Amino acid sequence: MIKGDKDMSNNIEAEVIYETPIENQNIEIVERKGIGHPDSVADGIAEEVSKALSRMYLEKHDRILHHNTDEVQIVGGQAKPVFGGGEILEPVYILLAGRATTDVNGKRLPYKSTALNTAENYLEENCPHLDVDQGVMLDCRIGKGSVDLQDVYDTSRENANDTSFGVSYAPLSETEKVSLEIEKMINGPLKKDLPEVGQDIKVMSARNKDRIDITIAAALIDSKTPDPDHYISVIEELEDRVLNHACKFTERDINLMINTADDYENDIYYLTVTGLSMENGDDGSVGRGNRVNGLITPFRPMSMEAAAGKNPVTHIGKLYNIAANEIAQRVYEEEKEGVHEVLVRLVSQIGNPITEPQVASIQLVVDDEVDHSVRKDNAEAIAEDHLENIYSLKERILKDEITVF
Repeated sequence: MIKGDKDMSNNIEAEVIYETPIENQNIEIVERKGIGHPDSVADGIAEEVSKALSRMYLEKHDRILHHNTDEVQIVGGQAKPVFGGGEILEPVYILLAGRATTDVNGKRLPYKSTALNTAENYLEENCPHLDVDQGVMLDCRIGKGSVDLQDVYDTSRENANDTSFGVSYAPLSETEKVSLEIEKMINGPLKKDLPEVGQDIKVMSARNKDRIDITIAAALIDSKTPDPDHYISVIEELEDRVLNHACKFTERDINLMINTADDYENDIYYLTVTGLSMENGDDGSVGRGNRVNGLITPFRPMSMEAAAGKNPVTHIGKLYNIAANEIAQRVYEEEKEGVHEVLVRLVSQIGNPITEPQVASIQLVVDDEVDHSVRKDNAEAIAEDHLENIYSLKERILKDEITVF
């Protein structure tokens, strides 16, 4: 045993492994929670509040001060949707929690008003059918951070704030691409043609060999849906549009099912007032939804860390997951001939420079036994380059160039 050894000189290692690539495995499961899912709403608010606080700190003190706003909680309200237009009975409760630098040299900072205004603006932009004034109770309980963590942050701003890890992989499989692109299409260009479809979309894909069963939950807006016949016609049109779009990303057989809990004979429809399930009892929390690559993938390596809302300067839960994703993508793009997959895992040690992980593992999934020493050297060089420039992530995050869910 070597006690207290902090030598990071050999911390980046690439290796070749031989295992069945995901595309050649029989079973694969992929989930994508859309922008209006309560977990995604919590992620979105947390991330925007963090960015708003970062900009406020930069404006007032020329640097991003300690904060983490990754504890947003959503408690669903109650609604009475009716064809043609229903009503909200009880508002959604949204709690903004976490830690922040609340004052500097005894001078109070406007962190609470910044957080509340940002959350309200995010809801208005991304949940357009939600009346924020009448349908939401926003509560900010963000408090002052731990003295120990603030000391680590303030005295060594470029050191890891935690002993944790980040994980990712590349490339996306066909099933993953289909799941991601379906939700983006529904919550993007489709809204022009089918405004009845709300923002709360969930896509679950289960592949068995060359067949992909895709189950979609799509909340429809009652004020735009006058009767059951109109509802059914929207679902049928949605099925056609989704199938046509999905075929752009795979040649596998697709079995599509939308709103499978509906029971037309017993007047059961996925109808909402706001296009959001959180209007009627569905709760949400930061970190329960999509990973940094926008997906939930139980057949792939994943981190349980919530990236949204964590500070963009020292928090490994954000930075290493983003870095792992970008390293995996770049290694695959540069070394993909003969390489099926790239798996990346980065482990930090609290108090040590973020540029020097305790472990940086890059695994190349290949199917032949030829000499891959050059590939490994290139992969290690790519990882080293990303880690040396990891501090640039904060600027890109604040410019909205990086998504974390």
